[in-house]
Amino acid sequence: MKLQLEAMALAMPEVAKHPNRLPFRGMLTLVGVPSRHSPSGARGHRVTLSYKATEMALPSLLGMALDYSPAMDGHDARRKIGIITDAEIQPVVPDTTTGQISVAGFLYARDFPEVMQEIRAGETVLGMSYEIANAWVPDVEAAVWIITKFTFTGAAVLRRDKAAYPETWLVIDDSAKTPEGHRLAASTT
Repeated sequence: MKLQLEAMALAMPEVAKHPNRLPFRGMLTLVGVPSRHSPSGARGHRVTLSYKATEMALPSLLGMALDYSPAMDGHDARRKIGIITDAEIQPVVPDTTTGQISVAGFLYARDFPEVMQEIRAGETVLGMSYEIANAWVPDVEAAVWIITKFTFTGAAVLRRDKAAYPETWLVIDDSAKTPEGHRLAASTT
């Protein structure tokens, strides 16, 4: 099975030195891989986003907010600090149904200077977590829920140890590097 790279982006006009647009990049989640921890709303179950469902849901991620909680330990949809403008499914191994969702966008730097300082100071320990609705799980009795249909409603920045997928990361896009030193592939539209 040959999978194509899925990438999407919102066209944002260039505005030189915009004081409220601080670019970020991150790895939002793994796809086709069971979570290490139970996400909120999964009633204690670990989850897997199916590759096909993720491909179908990817457009719903664009334009969604990035939020945070003051302790960086969860989600708070009323504390929106940024917007996701790019999303891409990158296969982890070619020709498999596992991958990762890479995202990029802007943080509202002028509106939330103290949060930007926290993010810069905590880049080595911060990750991301997705927010979804309309999730369909064919077997709710399974130890690991396989989610076969859903809609993205946002994402959160939080400490990796609190994320369902501690492999996630988020960096302010000063140099487009990941915490492990790998460059994130640019989205194509």
